[in-house]
Amino acid sequence: MEFPDRIKQQSCMDCLSGKALGFDIRMAFQPIINWQSRQIVGYEALVRGPNGEGAGWVFERINDQNKYFFDQSCRVKAIETAAKLGLDKMLSINFMPNAVYNPETCIRATIEAADMFGFDIHKIMFEVTETEQIVDRAKLTRIFDSYAKRGFITAIDDFGAGYADLSWLDALKPQVLKLDMALIRDIEQFPAKQKVVQDILQLCLEVNTQVLAEGIESRAELDYLADLGIRFFQGYYFAKPQLEHLAKETELSGLD
Repeated sequence: MEFPDRIKQQSCMDCLSGKALGFDIRMAFQPIINWQSRQIVGYEALVRGPNGEGAGWVFERINDQNKYFFDQSCRVKAIETAAKLGLDKMLSINFMPNAVYNPETCIRATIEAADMFGFDIHKIMFEVTETEQIVDRAKLTRIFDSYAKRGFITAIDDFGAGYADLSWLDALKPQVLKLDMALIRDIEQFPAKQKVVQDILQLCLEVNTQVLAEGIESRAELDYLADLGIRFFQGYYFAKPQLEHLAKETELSGLD
């Protein structure tokens, strides 16, 4: 496939300029918790508008013409901001698989940003959102394989909310799977949800994939999932995303 010159020539600094999008983006960060150690092991970078507007405001301005540049800009802005904040733990970045023309081309600005800002690429986790419709399953498999070979951590986000079933997990073999908050919400009260999560956990065990439960909002949800053996959690129960700030353990709730 031949790419337009503006994509071939795009650099890390092009992503940061905001010119291709027509507006600037910023990043908020939400901590990821290892419940066994009661420690923060990483942060998810979440896009915000130039004045801190929510993700919805940003996505209203994304279309087929600027989707590629948005995807690239989010990666670079997340790395730049995390590095400036002194992050030395895992940085989780969402990517849009339908915006990826070619894995190696799309990785270029990411590696350039990591080099420029002194961020270890082995601490970067790329999450593909499970709610974005994937037309080409083989293409996503190639993306995952390419990222893993480069040393990035691969993850499926929002699992249980959209297109994928357990066969996707077996095909992609991500290093991390994030359970969607729709499965998590009040799970201690719903046997049907419990059965789905238990089946997912069994397959994750078989393919050596770590499970992260996101969207935790209550101690009851946390306790039930921890009793199943899940170690990693994320959600408002601990902390909301904070604009250009990395919350410390002492700032979190629910770690007792």
